[in-house]
Amino acid sequence: MIKVNCEYNIKEDIDFILESEKMNILEFSEKTKVSRTTLDSISKNTKPRDDVYEKIYSYAYENKYRINSVKEDLIKEKYQNVLFHGSKKGLSEITIIGARENCDFGKGFYLGETYSQALSFVCEMDKSSVYSFKYTLENLNIKRFQCDLEWMIAICYYRGKLRDYSSNPIVDKIVTEIEMADVVIAPIADNKMFYVMAQFIDGEINADVALHSLSASKLGFQFVFKTEKSLNNLVPIEKYYISLPEREDCRKLLNDRSYEIDTKLKLAKREFRAGLYIEEILK
Repeated sequence: MIKVNCEYNIKEDIDFILESEKMNILEFSEKTKVSRTTLDSISKNTKPRDDVYEKIYSYAYENKYRINSVKEDLIKEKYQNVLFHGSKKGLSEITIIGARENCDFGKGFYLGETYSQALSFVCEMDKSSVYSFKYTLENLNIKRFQCDLEWMIAICYYRGKLRDYSSNPIVDKIVTEIEMADVVIAPIADNKMFYVMAQFIDGEINADVALHSLSASKLGFQFVFKTEKSLNNLVPIEKYYISLPEREDCRKLLNDRSYEIDTKLKLAKREFRAGLYIEEILK
């Protein structure tokens, strides 16, 4: 288990906006509708109310300041190895004990390579936020996947779609390797992608159609820290506030990506009619 003591760096973010906009605190108060008294309290490291966060970060985002994305670039330059986690309600500590089992690779702490990846999984939740972590893979057992059949079988197994093939030697080998790993590194699969995978498992499409459809996602890779030992290789960096306009922009992008996957699936069905089906692969 590791402790997560990150808070929003609102004081530093306000200073950045003031400097960038070349405005004083009174002007900033007028533009954000946040009282001068509240801004003075923040400058003394007093934690503000939730509505104050929203006013300040919405103002920044609507004025083209992509603070969170820029911070991503800066911390990657500083630390090199950085990952991001989207949390629905916030984090105080991380442990594998009690983690959900029906995720892509079973129990574990899931992180992505970029801020936008993490944001995409929690942008629908009002109280959600994103965290950044430094990491190392030293002295850990790593299982890596690409966007291939093995990856698809693994996700379908852990999401409960392969019960009819649970004793198959191909499935057993993949699951055993995952369960022996401290960290799994694999392409990210969201619910829209799992919908395509489920069609493959149900025998509606062949493997080639599924994989060519899934290759349209381009969500990057996820890092799943599956053991308490692996958690010790994570160090929290910062917590990021997600304003309402940023959430809305993220939802629009996800909607556009959903249409892209649907189009790729329709085209793949036309191009790859001769591929193998699930019962032929796991016979």
